[in-house]
Amino acid sequence: MAALLAKHNDTPPFADHKDLHKVIDATQLGDVPWQAFSVKYSGERPEDVPSWMDDEYDVWYRDPRMMAHNMLANPTYKKEIDYVPFREYDAADETRRWKDFMSGDWAWKQADEISKDPNTHGSTFVPIILGSDKTTVSVGTGNNEYYPLYASIGNVHNNVRRAHRDALVIIGFLAIPKTNKKDAKEDIFRNFRRQLFHRSLSAILTSLKPGMTQYEVLRCGDGHFRRIIYGLGPYIADYEEQVVLSCCVKNWCPKCLGRRLDLDGDSIYRSRELTDLLISELPTDILWFEYGINSHVTPFTNDFPRADIHQLLSFDLLHQLIKGAFKDHLVDWVVKYLRITHGTKRGDEIMADIDRRIAAVASFPGLRRFHEGRDFRQWTGNDSKALMKVFIPAIEGHVPQDMVRAFRALLEFCFLVRRNIITEDTLNQIQDALTRFHHYRKIFETSGTVPHFSLPRQHSMTHYVDMIRLFAAPNGLCSSIMESKHIKAVKDPWRWSSKNNALGQMLLCNQRLDKLSASRVDFTTRGMLNGSVLSRTIKLAEEVNVPHLRRLIRYFLFAQLFPDDPRDPEDIPTAECPRHEGKLQVFNSAAATFYAPSDPSGVGGMRREQIRACPLWRNVYARNDCIFINTNPDLEGMRGLDVARVKCFFSFKFRWEVYPCVLIQWFDKIGDCADEDTGMWIVQPSVLEDGSPNLSVIHIDTVYRTAHLIPVYGPNFIPHTLKFYHSYDIFRSFYVNKYADHHAFEIAS
Repeated sequence: MAALLAKHNDTPPFADHKDLHKVIDATQLGDVPWQAFSVKYSGERPEDVPSWMDDEYDVWYRDPRMMAHNMLANPTYKKEIDYVPFREYDAADETRRWKDFMSGDWAWKQADEISKDPNTHGSTFVPIILGSDKTTVSVGTGNNEYYPLYASIGNVHNNVRRAHRDALVIIGFLAIPKTNKKDAKEDIFRNFRRQLFHRSLSAILTSLKPGMTQYEVLRCGDGHFRRIIYGLGPYIADYEEQVVLSCCVKNWCPKCLGRRLDLDGDSIYRSRELTDLLISELPTDILWFEYGINSHVTPFTNDFPRADIHQLLSFDLLHQLIKGAFKDHLVDWVVKYLRITHGTKRGDEIMADIDRRIAAVASFPGLRRFHEGRDFRQWTGNDSKALMKVFIPAIEGHVPQDMVRAFRALLEFCFLVRRNIITEDTLNQIQDALTRFHHYRKIFETSGTVPHFSLPRQHSMTHYVDMIRLFAAPNGLCSSIMESKHIKAVKDPWRWSSKNNALGQMLLCNQRLDKLSASRVDFTTRGMLNGSVLSRTIKLAEEVNVPHLRRLIRYFLFAQLFPDDPRDPEDIPTAECPRHEGKLQVFNSAAATFYAPSDPSGVGGMRREQIRACPLWRNVYARNDCIFINTNPDLEGMRGLDVARVKCFFSFKFRWEVYPCVLIQWFDKIGDCADEDTGMWIVQPSVLEDGSPNLSVIHIDTVYRTAHLIPVYGPNFIPHTLKFYHSYDIFRSFYVNKYADHHAFEIAS
């Protein structure tokens, strides 16, 4: 702090927070001011006029055209943006690949349409991706619900959009009409609420409309000027909001005309032209009951060229698959099945054991722990994601084999569609997983757990292959992106406000944050932020005390100094191995960095995680993580990897060279392939002939990353007193959890 003040002659750069805010407010970079308009009901009124008909509803928004300008001009995106649609093929076998949005067929076809007009031929197509999702900032202080509207451009790469580097911005707060319970059930109020939603979107996006048919010239982040043509792109929303967007009836599919009670039956896709034709030819009641069309509301997309809301509805991995098909369907069905099969009392006892199994799962970087199992009230998306990763081993032994296989098929579907790059082979695997899921889920019907599977969220899985071909990899168009953005754009600004008329303060806060972000980009481009980064001093633990460690180090040194010797170091007499008598420096953790673009990672797709070997973690227990070790790089997946448990990290000097090492206990694979029911490999702690643990010292460079193991619980109940940090020591066989994250799914299959 003293060094900073010295640069300003011992005077702070800002007198106080007001001075700081004044400087930010005067900044022009990234300045897109907030605007507002009011909407009021103007239809027929009954004799007893409800209060909502007299209320005015304020809609706040920022010019989406200017927000798109800022994204296109951002120099930090210049290597992470596509200005033309393209089709990507694997050079080895010439099969198609889909990754970023502009590699999909939809952008290609839109560019074809634009090129037909001589006035727009040769222009750069900029699809505007939209998303909206209601969020509650506080459940205990009254009406604190907000309806943010987000926007992005399809040209930026998926990893940029997921990393929240200002490639997803808030452009509006939509109105939320409220009324009493009686009026809320009336059709006139429901239709007004939907009409308000669509008219608000149409008004907010009006500034983009001229640029959809007449190009404008913009300077892009790479310094080149381009002719730009806008178009409405995919809309990210959960199922309830997709129903409103598509003007269809609840429990119908907003993408196709599948019958409400047979959604997975043969059907055709909905389209703007088909819907308009049906509305012009059929009465309202037939449209509602036979086609699931609400003809009282017109989609906002009808006000814009080349826009079909049915086609533009995007994937929703979070709500359709994770919260929907997994949490709200299969997990709840297991509870129901156990109670039907064993009776309520015995079923609840089994579920209590399943909860104990979930709670007994060992720690893993980034994995949420369930201290009391899965039975708590308020679930978040992250909670459901975490439960997916540990649920299969917890139910195995308590439910029929087909139920376990149904969960496996669903999880494999989820992990496959979440891949950063999707190939033709991946599409075949996705279709195979879907077929297996449809086959094995029948156990829930034959057991009397559910009457049918005509469920919109599960049905949406049938459209994923076609939508991947249209929009490329789904991980760039997932509602979880908005869930994360809620924190920065809505929840944090609300917490920083005085809570009195908070929206105005939230708008100003977002405007200031955008200015600061734009200023940082500008300062970085000018080289104004170049400087050094302070290094961290890693505290050394006490010298490790492991039996025969010195001998293991001598074996390790022999392998390092004589890598071409074909003999196993342990077969060599100890006296012939190099001798080390110096000190050991012990470390409680090590960091693994690896390429994992499908998981939360940096823009370049690099992910960093800590591997722990701590004798007293959080002053409660010893934590010794498990790891993958690359033992044969020529083999794929688990056949080229081994699993071990870290005892400690340490380093030492020998002949002036530093050797960073890991003391490990090996695990042996059980069988030569993954378990057929769960899809996971099974391992057990490796022991020597005398029953002692099989320990080794290896170079830290052979460590790939952390591995997560879940015990094979079997059919028996586990003790109530078992703690999660006992799992690796008590159980004798473990599943290698390939569902721990998306990278583990790739390497441990």
